[in-house]
Amino acid sequence: MRRSEVLAEESIVCLQKALNHLREIWELIGIPEDQRLQRTEVVKKHIKDLLDMMIAEEESLKERLIKSISVCQKELNTLCSELHVEPFQEEGETTILQLEKDLRTQVELMRKQKKERRQELKLLQEQDQELCEILCMPHYDIDSNSVPSLEELNQFRQHVATLRETKASRREEFVNIKRQIILCMEELDHTPDTSFERDVVCEDEDAFCLSLENIATLQKLLRQLEMRKSQNEAVCEGLRAQIRELWDRLQIPAEEREAVATVMTGSKAKVKKALQLEVDRLEELKMQNMKKVIEAIRVELAQYWDQCFYSQEQRQAFAPYYDEDYTENLLQLHDAEIVRLKNYYEVHKELFEGVQKWEESWRLFLEFERKASDPSRFTNRGGNLLKEEKQRAKLQKTLPKLEEELKARIETWEQEHSKAFVVNGQKFMEYVMEQWEMHRLEKERAKQERQLKNKKQTETEMLYGSIPRTPNKRQGLTPNRPGKVRKLNTTTMSNATANSSIRPAFGGTVYRSPVSRLPPSGSKPIITSTCLGKKTPQAGRNGANKENLELNGSILSARTFKGFQI
Repeated sequence: MRRSEVLAEESIVCLQKALNHLREIWELIGIPEDQRLQRTEVVKKHIKDLLDMMIAEEESLKERLIKSISVCQKELNTLCSELHVEPFQEEGETTILQLEKDLRTQVELMRKQKKERRQELKLLQEQDQELCEILCMPHYDIDSNSVPSLEELNQFRQHVATLRETKASRREEFVNIKRQIILCMEELDHTPDTSFERDVVCEDEDAFCLSLENIATLQKLLRQLEMRKSQNEAVCEGLRAQIRELWDRLQIPAEEREAVATVMTGSKAKVKKALQLEVDRLEELKMQNMKKVIEAIRVELAQYWDQCFYSQEQRQAFAPYYDEDYTENLLQLHDAEIVRLKNYYEVHKELFEGVQKWEESWRLFLEFERKASDPSRFTNRGGNLLKEEKQRAKLQKTLPKLEEELKARIETWEQEHSKAFVVNGQKFMEYVMEQWEMHRLEKERAKQERQLKNKKQTETEMLYGSIPRTPNKRQGLTPNRPGKVRKLNTTTMSNATANSSIRPAFGGTVYRSPVSRLPPSGSKPIITSTCLGKKTPQAGRNGANKENLELNGSILSARTFKGFQI
């Protein structure tokens, strides 16, 4: 049982006791029955009025709650519609009082959300307006009278964030371009002469409109100034190159050159003016020193001829080079030719450098080939022979590869220019093949010379005897004994007459030499390599230098068998 029900029963009991107590009082007083009835009616009326009043109040409360519920539900539905959320649904059955309380709480929450969204929308609109004015962009399209949804607010926030990033990037670009424009203007000695230029250079950075059009105009202005600056730099650099060229041609001393060293850098208007004055002065000196200038140009011209691999016919085609009448017209012809050759070399610089690289590699290859055929290279120490062999092997691999690369590049060039690329008056690949063929013929010639030399040496040995293998320096240490030598020759002649048979050779008569004979010193007999087929220790050490030994051997053979010649 509820406490309220218990309390109601207690109220009834209390009322019953009160009525009983009243009857007792009336009994003691002696109030008659009719008055008692009246008094009981009054009590009843009082109790009934009180209860009716209380019931009326509670009914009124009930009506107010029901009305509040109705109002809250209506407002809540409206707020849910404005806030774009699902309508409020009460979970399960509940009393009127609880429902009214829940609805009122939900309404207050919805009102708060509506207020917050409106405040955020207003703030975002203010930020959007400020950013759009700076960026010169249209405002964000959103209904200011309605309550935005969470998704709409999120999109608006992202839009404003994008505008901030755009503003930051454009501002950074504007500051960078402004700085470069100021530097270019200072370099060009240029003052802002349009309203836009003054707005860029002189006005506050925050007041500048960062529109795409203004940024594009800024970039265009910067390009124009940079172009003017580049043109000035090109003009100044051309004047400097002309000055250096005239200095070299006129052989201007270093002291005079240092006087204008301050204007040899930069491209401002005053620098350009000073450079032009120096060029005019040097041109006047050039006219006064015509012969010296033309001779200097001819030296430079010859250098370009070498760099462009001009043949003798191509060089002779420029007849003014050989003219001795030093006039202004001759100077102009030389200047025009040097300019043409410079341009020609610059256009084909990569090809000429490739050909030059091949020329250097080819000369190095020929040098290694020459050293490889030199017998004295085996006496080198310090690992030079091994290094040379490695470099020689490397060149043998890289030379064909370099030739193939140059061939492909030259073929491409010839297709583009519809003419042949010549080196020393002939096509490059023909020139390369000619160099290889000359190298092959040179090797064949050297081989034939060695074969002929060996053949002559063999015939000489067959005719006069083999080469003595004793060291040559020992003969130099032996003292001269003229008497014994003459006696040896006499004895040898007699022995040769007695023991040798006569046979014709080279148009004369020669006697066969004996197997063993005494040396000029009269000591032990010399055993030649022809007889024993052996080498002395010294001959073994000198085996590497075979050609020198053969040559020395020929001389020794002639000396040794001198007494046997008739």
